[in-house]
Amino acid sequence: MLDAILTTIRSELSDLPDTAACTRVLMRLFMAVILGGIIGFEREHKGKAAGLRTHMLVALGSALFVLVPQQAGATSADLSRVIQGLVAGIGFLCAGSIVKGIDERGVHGLTTAAGLWLTAAIGMTAGMGREMTAIAGTVLAWVILSVLPAPIQSPEAKSSEAK
Repeated sequence: MLDAILTTIRSELSDLPDTAACTRVLMRLFMAVILGGIIGFEREHKGKAAGLRTHMLVALGSALFVLVPQQAGATSADLSRVIQGLVAGIGFLCAGSIVKGIDERGVHGLTTAAGLWLTAAIGMTAGMGREMTAIAGTVLAWVILSVLPAPIQSPEAKSSEAK
């Protein structure tokens, strides 16, 4: 009976059959977490609602959603459907971060939503084994969020917020 239990456990843990496969999976997952963390750290540093942990989890989840079907031998068409579902699903999460005020100038959370959406794309890219593309996307995102100045509000927008 113990032999059957150990055989079953061994079988259940066989999705990473060798050191190369284990290294590949860990590299992709860690890369997704680190890159998501870079964007999340920048957002948390600026006091935004979706910060370090949120971005890390979005990137990790996205990486897992594409990595597991790849490991299972999914075709390109199957993987395409997974990606479509991931993009649509993250859209719901992002939509929840957008708050609309009384007028159109009172919309908040668009950059947070876009950042989460991009973080999902970066995690997905890392999960698919395109680490350099994921790094390039992260660098561009960091430049956009950290280096580019926020748009200057018009005097009319400032006066309507004061009311």
